Amino acid sequence: MRCAAALLALLFAPVAAHAQEVAPPPKAEPRFCPNRPDLGSGACTTDPGRVLLEFSALDWQRQRGGGSKVDDIRIGDLLARTGIDNRTELQLSAAVVGIVRERGDTRRSATSVGDLRVAVRRNVRNPDGDGLAIAIEPFAVLPTGKQPIGAGDWAAGVALPIGYDLGGRWSLGFTGELAAAVDGDGEGRHASVLGILGLGYAITSTVGVVGEVALRRDSDPAGATTEAATALSLAWEPRPGLQWDVLAVAGLNRSSPDFRFAIGGAILF
Repeated sequence: MRCAAALLALLFAPVAAHAQEVAPPPKAEPRFCPNRPDLGSGACTTDPGRVLLEFSALDWQRQRGGGSKVDDIRIGDLLARTGIDNRTELQLSAAVVGIVRERGDTRRSATSVGDLRVAVRRNVRNPDGDGLAIAIEPFAVLPTGKQPIGAGDWAAGVALPIGYDLGGRWSLGFTGELAAAVDGDGEGRHASVLGILGLGYAITSTVGVVGEVALRRDSDPAGATTEAATALSLAWEPRPGLQWDVLAVAGLNRSSPDFRFAIGGAILF
């Protein structure tokens, strides 16, 4: 009997040892941090090998002034982001269809694709967006669209997205941007400086809201302007890697568009 018991213990020892092994840790969810629907940009980057597609089903902006009313409508505004390494992503964005309609003393209507924006985001702190996250994002805009949907010439600049987790449900974000923007007549470039400050709140684990203020100084030789606006956006994530969202923007001075409304979403592949 003693020999049989010893033999059984020897046979089942590997099975018992295997059962006592620590189970492998669960795989972390892939990063999912869309720029939209906020006015600003996040410092988080997309995982290598992943593609994050952000889109607007409708983006409508209206501006009144000088006896005219101008509607700028973008349909299928797309942004594709793909991770190059753990801290770097490539971005391509353009509007599939852009429509500008002006009514007043003069009436005109134009339809075209939008300009192509190419950017590289390099995170320098916390690529997953946790804690204090900082990134630098140089970009160039190529004149693929016709005026007035497109700018008429190339532009370039650099953005600085910064995010900070305030603890609990609150977060703070800032996006600064310095650009060589195209002059209003489509010839030459001038300095344009943008600052966006946002405060986010997670209503639930899947629903979040962000309030923002934005200030832009545009030094166009035809007439320098300062635009000021406030925005409110809401995002819903029904499942990991999928988001639906809405954005509303109101101008705060005469130089700014009166309002802007956008609805769309994001999906991670």
